[in-house]
Parts: sequence; structure tokens; C-alpha cells
Amino acid sequence: METRSDEARVLVIYTGGTIGMLVSSRGYVPEPYFLTDTLRSQKRFHDPLQDSLFSNAASVEGYREWSYSGKSTPISLGNDTTPGASNEPTLLVRSCRPIGSTGTLSPSIFSQIQDVIEKTECRNVAGGVYETRLPSLVTPRSVVPGHGHTKRICYAILEWNPLLDSSNMEMDDWIRIATEIELNYTSFDAFVVLHGTDTMSYTSSALSFLLEDLGKTVILTGAQIPLSQLRNDAVDNLLGALSIAGNYTIPECSLYFNHTLYRGNRVSKASSYDLNAFHSPNFPPLVNVGIDIVVNWNDVLRQTSLRRFRACKEMSPYVATLRLFPGMTGATARAFLAPPTRGIVLETFGAGNASQRPDILAAFKDACDRGIVIIAISQCVKGSVSGDYETGQTLIQAGVVPGGDMTPECALTKLSYLLAKPKLTAAEVRSLISLPLRGELTPPVPSLPAAPSSNDVNTDLSGLLSQFVRLSSSPRKTDIPQIVIGEEAQDAAAPWSRTAAERASTEAALLPFLVHLAVAQDDVEGLEFCLTSAATASCSGVTEGTTEIVVRGGIVNCLDAGSARSPLHVAALKGNMRCVEKLLESGALVHLRDGLGHTALYYAARQGHAGIVDTLVSAGANLGGMENETGYVGLAVQNAIHAGNGAVVEIWRRAGVKRGGGGGLVLS
Repeated sequence: METRSDEARVLVIYTGGTIGMLVSSRGYVPEPYFLTDTLRSQKRFHDPLQDSLFSNAASVEGYREWSYSGKSTPISLGNDTTPGASNEPTLLVRSCRPIGSTGTLSPSIFSQIQDVIEKTECRNVAGGVYETRLPSLVTPRSVVPGHGHTKRICYAILEWNPLLDSSNMEMDDWIRIATEIELNYTSFDAFVVLHGTDTMSYTSSALSFLLEDLGKTVILTGAQIPLSQLRNDAVDNLLGALSIAGNYTIPECSLYFNHTLYRGNRVSKASSYDLNAFHSPNFPPLVNVGIDIVVNWNDVLRQTSLRRFRACKEMSPYVATLRLFPGMTGATARAFLAPPTRGIVLETFGAGNASQRPDILAAFKDACDRGIVIIAISQCVKGSVSGDYETGQTLIQAGVVPGGDMTPECALTKLSYLLAKPKLTAAEVRSLISLPLRGELTPPVPSLPAAPSSNDVNTDLSGLLSQFVRLSSSPRKTDIPQIVIGEEAQDAAAPWSRTAAERASTEAALLPFLVHLAVAQDDVEGLEFCLTSAATASCSGVTEGTTEIVVRGGIVNCLDAGSARSPLHVAALKGNMRCVEKLLESGALVHLRDGLGHTALYYAARQGHAGIVDTLVSAGANLGGMENETGYVGLAVQNAIHAGNGAVVEIWRRAGVKRGGGGGLVLS
């Protein structure tokens, strides 16, 4: 399937859950392929010919043309969107299980997808890795938030067999999801995981740790009412998750529900009845979806390590949660702490307090001395544990580790993840528990900076303007007379002082231009000034999100209005290694595409900047399927081969291109 610069690829991993269930005599039950078949029949989820109302209502003229064309009739001849339709676009998908098994399908569903299954060959391409082409669904074209152009989302649904109720989800299933994301990481721009709500927060927490050095968007979602019901929340949840995944690079494992995107390891299920089923009491949402989609970019994690993405394949099953209660005895605690237990999440009273019974404290101390890791979290929904009380200090003295404001789901999965690392000792696990690895806990609050004075505000803005003039001006000739305004003249004009908000608004307007100028000139000093200015504005309480001009992804990822290139694109294109390294250290996103659909890695390879190619690859960059399938990479490599330029061929190889068995080019 041809990939275009105005479309995004998303893989939907459908594990099960209420969202795709039907009513039976046994209550709600999952039905294989019902979800895919239903989405295919709804134009808001599948509009391959772009002939629906959703694709033609951007203007009155567009609607009238569509309405008069006859395409608005309920049944349009020649618009066959059933599975198996000729020339149906497909996407290559990999899995750690065979794909497309029909052993559990009912005859009615099987007859509808039989052609697809027969035409789709599932190949075992490696040990435990299966590959096939799945039908691609295509959303109607919609306006990209923050940009003037339109975009559509192409997605494939990788359906598990059998589908799972989330109550049956286990640690091996968390690892399976992580593995399937890893197998398809280079082929898709983002991932949506459909999951039951009961244990969704456990899975989102676990995936946040298993997906190491994540650079792409991963969103879990589901529904309280299935798609099969007339009134449901499935449509909004799935469409919202697809829209965010296809239009924004938020490199975290997150959870989307009821118009809100949460950090995945910060949520708990709060209601089995309300559509607002999840809450994040100790951390604000990453995205709020209303009339506008508002991304809280200052709270989004940014990868700053020069490591490639990988999925961890191990979790320790020898962990458990123990909730303290009045009157609990030491014998109960010892039974819970007996082998093979290696870690315990201790849900304490209030701010980390526990009974002072000697037998209970002795049981905890003996367990810690044996190498068992015990984390203390609060039974309260909101708040954190601390050592302010004597009854909390005794736990710390016994060897119990404070878990800050982690949720029970997060504390359990983090403990399981760390205990599965064979190189970590119990002492090292204890030290890592209290550190935020994926933004899962709030670090101690530093002392707040003093309120800026008017002189500070004016000085900061003057420095910014000085840098702007220095970078944007040609070298000044010394023989040209300059007009200098002295301090007395400025004072005589009695200028008004600028407020901190005015300064922040001005900086938000100027900083993106200044960053691109600095990077284009390989001016690391200017780049560092911009990054420091943005960080200072954020720390002072006047953040990017509170100004009228919001910098998507932070100043380090600001896009040029004309080309949609990020600073990393510019640095890679120009061959400015120092700026590339500084941008990566500051959280630049390696998977961003510009207006032509290209990544920074593509430009570095095309321009022959071998060192930058190596640096980007080590930071997790990949070409993806777009550059290869549209022929850009193939043309560049073939030209280099015909010219006998082995150095250029080698650079493309280092970027991830290799020759396949049939002589064609494939991405490693």
C-alpha cells in the first residue's frame, strides 16, 4: 500500500474487552471479527474512497458537490467495502502468534471474511515471528490540529485469538503486547491497544516499563458500553485514540478514556458505572479533548537517551499487594511474606503509617533482611507517603521503601519489572523504586524560585532579542554609523514594565524562529540559549501551554511553518553534528516527519552525513516503510550503485537499508 506524507499508519492491537462484545444468554461475550466488520461498515471509521459526508463537509461547496453527486444515498453501487473486495489496500503486520486463525469463528462471520483469510498467507518468518498482510481501514480525511492541511489515518487491526476478558489478562499477555509493538515498531507511526477496562490500568502501567526508550505514541482504550449498542462510549473512545495517535507524537504509554488522555502509569479505574471510568488524582492529563485538542506538552515525557527502542520480555511473578488493616497480626504478615515472594506492595494508612505492633514490624524487618523488597504506598486515592510521622519512620527503619504517590497498579508492575532484571541486586531495586523511571511518581518539590522582578523580565527579553538580531543579521560592517539609544533617553520616555506573561508570550513567538536559525548555522551557543530560556519560562510558572502560542512537543521540537521540519530535520539536513547531539540530549523526537513525510534520518542519509546517521540510529531512529515504499530510498541507492559510489551505499546500509533475497531493498 502506498504511503503518503498526508497520512499516518496506526496498528490497532485488539486484545478483547467490552468494546467488541455482544449480548448472549451468558451476558456480554467477545465475538471474533465483529469489531473489525463493524468498523468497516461505518464511514467515520472506514472511508477508503473519501466519498462520505465526513470527507466532504469541510465547506458548504464541498458538501453541495457531494450531495448532488448521488454519493449521499444510503447505498452506493460500486463502493464495495466488504472484506475481500478487489484491490483492497493492506498493511504488513507481524505477531508472535499465528495471524488469521478461524478455528473459533461462527459460520456467518467466517463466510464474510473467508476470502481475506484464504488470500492472506501467514508466514513464519523467524522463530516465533509470524507475518501477513491485513486489510487496511482508512479514516475520512480531517484537518490536522494546529495545521491547515488535511490528513487521513490508515490502520490495521491485529486481533487476538481468543479474545480476552481483561479479568483473564496475565503478565505473559503484557509481554505479548509489548512484543507485538516491538515487531511492528518500524512499520507504524503509532499504536492503539483495545483492552477491557477492569485491568486496563495494570496493563498501561506494565507497558510503560516494558517499552524501554519508547519514541512513538502508544494508547490503550476500551469502552464501558460495547460498540454493538446504539448508545455507547466505544465510538468516542476509539475515534479519539486514533485521532491522537495519528496526529501527535506523544512518546509514552498512555490511556485514553472519556475525552482525556492520561499517563498510563498514573491512572486507576475509579468507577464500574460511569463513562468517566478512570482518574489520575496525582498527575494532570496529558491531553484534554473538547472543542479543541489541548496537549499539555510540558508534561509529556521526552526521550533524552541515545538508545534504541526495545521491549523487555521478562516480569517477575513473585510479587503481591498487601493492604494493612487494623488488628492485622505478625503471623498474617509472615505468611504473606513467605517464599517464593520476592516483592510486596504495602498499602499503608494515610501518609505511610502502620501499626506499631512489634510482631508486625519484626515480620517486615526479617523479610527485608532476607532480600524481599517492600514498597510503601498510601491507601488514600490522592497523596503520597512521607516520613513525617513516627509510625511511618518505623517502617523505613525496618527497610521498607517509600513509594511516593504511585498507584497500586503502578507500584506492583514496577516492582515486577525491576525484580526481573537479573543484574539488579535487592539494594539497587530499592534505590530505583524511589526514582521516577517513566514519570510514574512525583519527585520531591524543589524550593520555588523568587518572583521575577521587572528588571529580570526586561533583561531576559533583551537577551532574547539580542540573540535574535545576532543570528538573523548578516555580519555588520564597522564603517556604517549606528544609532545607539542611551539609558537616559530610555528613561525619559518612561517605558512601561513588561509583565512575566507578556515576556512569555513574546518568547513563545520568537523562540521557534531563533531555534531554527541557531540550528541552521550550527550555533550551539544560540541553541543552548533558546533551550535555557524555554526551561526558565516553564520553571517560573509561565509555561508554553499558558501562552497564546503553544509550541508542540516543546521548543526542541518546534516546526517550521512552511516545511513542517523540526530543528532535528534542519540539523540533519545541514550536517550540523553538534546541534544534532544537543537536540537529542534535550528530547528531540527522532520519529517526526516533515511536510513531505520524511524523517531526520532520511535527510542525513540522503546528504551523506554518515556520523549523523549513526547518531540518529543509536537514538532509535528508523526510516520506516514510507521512504522505502514510495521509492525515495530505492532510487538513491540504485543511483549510488550505478555510479559506483560504495560510500553512499554504505551510509544507506547503516541507516537500515539492506538487500532482500529477491534483490530488492528492505528495511532492517
